[in-house]
Amino acid sequence: MELMEVIKTRHSVRAYENREVDDEKLERILEYARLAPSARNSQCWNFVVVKDKGTIERLGEACGLLNPWLKRAPLIIVGCANPGTSVSRNGMDYYLVDLAIAMEHLVLAATDQGLGTCWVAGFSEEKVKEVLGVPKGVKAVAMTPVGYPSEKESVGTSLVKMLARTSKRKSMQELVHWEKW
Repeated sequence: MELMEVIKTRHSVRAYENREVDDEKLERILEYARLAPSARNSQCWNFVVVKDKGTIERLGEACGLLNPWLKRAPLIIVGCANPGTSVSRNGMDYYLVDLAIAMEHLVLAATDQGLGTCWVAGFSEEKVKEVLGVPKGVKAVAMTPVGYPSEKESVGTSLVKMLARTSKRKSMQELVHWEKW
């Protein structure tokens, strides 16, 4: 796909087919994430790829009532970052930015491969770190399920999208300022 088509096609997918993601596609999307830019080229991120259904169930539980559909994903990738290996400037910790850029590379690459994703930040970091054995000092920042989008979307999924207004996008005029604010 052309880049603009990938960007326009990408959307949050909360229902997946019951089939495994091809290893070649998974490796490709992880490679795109690896190539993402970062402050001082620190590449402060790590990804935990989870295929085990029991572990996926536990990650879903770490989301509480926010994302029950997550338990049905074929795989989940958890993006972690080490603040100690990143840069802090002007009161900002760039490990969050660096990980977000890498996750976005991953999400766009997945879309290009015909896979669906959904950025998930609504979880208990403490529980996720415990489930995955994430080392002390490393932050579990975001996760995404990855899989082949299902044609059928549940009523609950449709309701979540409607309530979250996930399809409404702001206009250019609302977002862009020329020369000064």
